[in-house]
Amino acid sequence: MFKILLVILISYMIGNFSTSYILGKYLKNVDIRTKGSGNAGATNALRVFGKKIALFTFFVDALKGIVAVIVGRMILQDTGGLIAGVFVIVGHNWPVVLKFKGGKGIATTIGAASFINPIPAIIAIIIGIIIIIKTKYVSLGSISAMALVPFISLLVVNPFNLEYFIFLVILSLMAVYRHKTNIKRLLNGEESKLGQKA
Repeated sequence: MFKILLVILISYMIGNFSTSYILGKYLKNVDIRTKGSGNAGATNALRVFGKKIALFTFFVDALKGIVAVIVGRMILQDTGGLIAGVFVIVGHNWPVVLKFKGGKGIATTIGAASFINPIPAIIAIIIGIIIIIKTKYVSLGSISAMALVPFISLLVVNPFNLEYFIFLVILSLMAVYRHKTNIKRLLNGEESKLGQKA
């Protein structure tokens, strides 16, 4: 039990490192949570700060997922990696240091999921990218990819791993929940497209 709690705590705190917030504050003197969509993630960083900060934000946020999984595995083997993958995203989405107002976890999810098992993650990413290119809606691509990844795992992961499948379902549910306002805007035709400025 102690090891599980340790993995949860460490991975959650890794997730609390909010790249877009830190870069915005120290490079632009702007709290990204007060601009654009109010989301502390790479997509809003693109709208508010531009490509360079957005790309760096995406890279570091994805790296958080990888680091957390490595630490989790060091403490509690493969199960620890899965637990860490979930809670680093929880830390990113609901960081205590930012009063629980964080990002939507897609980059961190990509990092964690790709490191644990790259094949389902890569297939989902490709689907998401195609949707983004076709529609210019980053949110739609993210939601679609995350909703599909558990089912993709059923087709490509052999033998079936229940722990891993549950891990992907949890990641999928968190991602869709964090995009609930985007879903409403998509349904109402009010969602911002890729390239639109805040």
